[in-house]
Amino acid sequence: MTQRTAGTGVRRPDVAMAGGRGGAPKGARPGRPRRRVSGRLRRGVLPYLLLLPALCFELLVHLAPMIVGAVMSLRELTLFFIRDWSGAPWVGLRNYQVAVDFDAPLGRALLQSFLVTVAFTVLAVGLSWLLGTVAAIFMQDRFRGRGTLRAIFLVPYALPVYAAVMTWAFMFQRDTGMVNDLLVDQLHLLDERPFWLIGGNSFWALLTVVVWRSWPFAFLILMAGLQAVPRELYEAAAIDGAGVWRQVRRITLPSLRPINQVLVLVLFLWTFNDFTTPFVLFGKSAPASADLISIHIYQSSFVTWDFGAGSAMSVLLLLFLLVVTAGYLVVTSRRRTADA
Repeated sequence: MTQRTAGTGVRRPDVAMAGGRGGAPKGARPGRPRRRVSGRLRRGVLPYLLLLPALCFELLVHLAPMIVGAVMSLRELTLFFIRDWSGAPWVGLRNYQVAVDFDAPLGRALLQSFLVTVAFTVLAVGLSWLLGTVAAIFMQDRFRGRGTLRAIFLVPYALPVYAAVMTWAFMFQRDTGMVNDLLVDQLHLLDERPFWLIGGNSFWALLTVVVWRSWPFAFLILMAGLQAVPRELYEAAAIDGAGVWRQVRRITLPSLRPINQVLVLVLFLWTFNDFTTPFVLFGKSAPASADLISIHIYQSSFVTWDFGAGSAMSVLLLLFLLVVTAGYLVVTSRRRTADA
């Protein structure tokens, strides 16, 4: 059916009459747009549904204990209330005030442990990164036995933590340990056998064990990153007269900068939070020179049975690590933006 348009002699189809259903043209499929929208909705929601079980498990494993620890830090939770910690007296922020009162014995001990941990972390991360970088650069050249040497380098990282640290504890024994036997009896570098697991030498013993365990991880990550650097860059630099150090400074380190940013952050968090190594090496009470903050919080909680103060220290440690991590990410992201 057609309809004459006013003022013209042109006839046009009557749209309302032709479709028969809501003005839609004859032969159209009204259900297709709806199915297309539902398909897009499913594709947009499906990834989040697949991530939901892992997210729930992550919240259960990590977020729930953090919330419980934060609540415990607001209570005077001692040995007398350990059976029913929810019945411990509510003290608010008093545990935090005691922890940051550096004029009191508890605050001074926490500050001392924090400074020891900072110095230890800086040395451990720096040495691990340096050894890993040197080994990764050295392993880029082809030579006989390179695969075997790579496997040997990764042995400390592959060993279980407890077995490796216990082996070092036996090696650091004063009278029967291999370290003193090598330094005193074989190389004659020392006149007498020092104590490595007590006193001031415990800091260097702990540093040795942590660096021995951490640098293979840095080596593995940096070696994988160097695989993406074209060899033609080094060949062109060598033709231009650049030496090995200049090639490392101008090609290798700039190419590894994004990887180093993540690697340093991971090593920092692992080292600052390390509890297993000092606990296995020294036991429940570490020497003052090796009193890392993780073992110090353990002593405050499970040795003196002051779980409220220990929880407050844990929350303060968490806040410190969050602030440092956020600041580090902001600085590195701005540097990447400036370089781009």
